[in-house]
Amino acid sequence: MLKKDLIIILTLSAVVLLITWYTSSDHYVYEYPVVPATDSLERQIEVQTSYDFPVDSFDVSRGKIKRNQFLADILTDHNLSYQKIDKLVRNAKNIFDVRRIKVGNRYTVLSSLDSIPTPRYFIYEEGPVDYLVFHLHDSLFVERKQKELISKRKYVKGIIESSLWNAMNEAEANPMLAVELSEIYQWTVDFFGIQKGDAFEVVYDESFVDSVSVGIETIYTASFTHYKEEVKAYRFLQDSVWSYFDEDGVSLRKAFRKSPLRFSRISSGFSNSRLHPVLKIRRPHHGIDYAAPSGTPVHTIGDGVVVKKGYQKKGGGRYVKIKHNSVYTTVYMHFSGFAKGITVGKKVKQGDVIGYVGSSGLATGPHLDFRVYKNGSAINPLRLKSPPVDPVKEENKHTFKAIVEHWQAELKAENDSLAIVEQ
Repeated sequence: MLKKDLIIILTLSAVVLLITWYTSSDHYVYEYPVVPATDSLERQIEVQTSYDFPVDSFDVSRGKIKRNQFLADILTDHNLSYQKIDKLVRNAKNIFDVRRIKVGNRYTVLSSLDSIPTPRYFIYEEGPVDYLVFHLHDSLFVERKQKELISKRKYVKGIIESSLWNAMNEAEANPMLAVELSEIYQWTVDFFGIQKGDAFEVVYDESFVDSVSVGIETIYTASFTHYKEEVKAYRFLQDSVWSYFDEDGVSLRKAFRKSPLRFSRISSGFSNSRLHPVLKIRRPHHGIDYAAPSGTPVHTIGDGVVVKKGYQKKGGGRYVKIKHNSVYTTVYMHFSGFAKGITVGKKVKQGDVIGYVGSSGLATGPHLDFRVYKNGSAINPLRLKSPPVDPVKEENKHTFKAIVEHWQAELKAENDSLAIVEQ
């Protein structure tokens, strides 16, 4: 009995000493040791912060949809009856077809902390932002939710050594920014002719979920230097449409795109005497060949009307001919197939998909043979000069000028700060 009393007294004394030290010292916050991150730990944090559930109140089970795995397989493994699963599926049909769960997508099951856990919620991630919460108790229903999106303003600049994509990586920017820039400058910059020394500068917003980028939101201003010629772009709203204009208010959008493909490479240029790769004879090649994987979408370079569609027996294979106006006509050949709805007489808009890269006709591999005719005569597509669309209107010029001056000041401030850092 005395031994137990002594232990109690010693324990209480130690507690008093610990409290005295804690309150009389500067260590008011205890820093827990850093625990190496694990996938299990990260996923529990994600559930708590993204799904708005207090995970310490649940037994948390995570996983990824496996091949040939169905919702019923997962829920029965967590002791949910077939009767409840059937009712849940029927209640969910207007929100989500459970047969559409995809292999590799993440899911989380939150169960009670009872001796025999009872599933309360099944959470299925459709993508990085959207997810579904299946309520597995009471009324058994499904609701769509989204994770919190955080927008960050970013500034990036770089010089191209090999490709725009690689330059983005070297600048530690989201490589998808290269795709967005190619959309803005598609009428003014030949992205198949990018060379070493070309440069870019961009101010944009990027969206993040759980510190992971989910896409580029908005590009406010950009500058692209190609063959030592700088082309600036400023985002401006005119006639309820967002477009990009240079500092003088001239639209970057032209009557024609620079290319019918978004990404590929030129495998053969415009020539009056080219050795044909199949026939092995020299003859004119009045077009540009773009090498690209079979099935790559082909876009019309401008508004127009489909005047011919068919199979060219002389070697062009499946092709489409589009008349843009009284001066210009374009031809697209060697398709693997035509886009849905493309028929003679069909009106098409700039950027519409009209077909898919293939190797029909006389071709050694999948590519697009693209040709441009001016007043009936073939011209080099790379030398096509395209007039711009409507510039900033007179009544909007004052507002546009203020926007240009704002972003010019922002870019100067960014460059000045970088210069100080580099010193």
